[in-house]
Amino acid sequence: MAGGGGRGRGEEEYDYLFKVVLIGDSGVGKSNLLSRFTRNEFCLESKSTIGVEFATRTLHVEEKIIKAQIWDTAGQERYRAITSAYYRGALGAVLVYDVTKPTTFENISRWLKELRDHADANIRIMLVGNKTDLKDLRAVPADDAGGYAEAEGLSYIETSALEAMNVEEAFQLILGDIYRAVSKKAVASEEDRAGAAGVKEDILLHC
Repeated sequence: MAGGGGRGRGEEEYDYLFKVVLIGDSGVGKSNLLSRFTRNEFCLESKSTIGVEFATRTLHVEEKIIKAQIWDTAGQERYRAITSAYYRGALGAVLVYDVTKPTTFENISRWLKELRDHADANIRIMLVGNKTDLKDLRAVPADDAGGYAEAEGLSYIETSALEAMNVEEAFQLILGDIYRAVSKKAVASEEDRAGAAGVKEDILLHC
């Protein structure tokens, strides 16, 4: 979903609307990453998401005003029927695991497969290791996750939604990545149109 700009009632103008989806096992902190980024809030009593929730935030990315629409979904299997609708129009995806729970990292490959099966082929993907504030409980080394991300062509960062560490940076990174991809695609389209116009003009000149 890459809106070309606009303004809703009571909202500031924006140049682009980017949809980003949060994916990962239940309990890894997706909802708190969402609330920390969009409202700068953290809920210690956070309950499992039921179905789908989303929130928005408008911010500057590379001198453009981006309206980020961040979608959060339940990590439980019984809610997977929403899959195709959830991914539709998404330009970015954040794969989240809990650095204290190896199983949530091991399941990333399954989430990545689902993402690649249902999302646009050009979607930008970031791997996020959350809950780094629980230092004594860490069970997933950063090097292991970083190596996996590199092998799969994903960007990678570690965060703490509780301490607000790297949350802003993570979303800035993926939104910047999306913006560059969208801009590059727009430039390529312009060049294609210009090239087609040039060919048409050349044909007319030689008729």
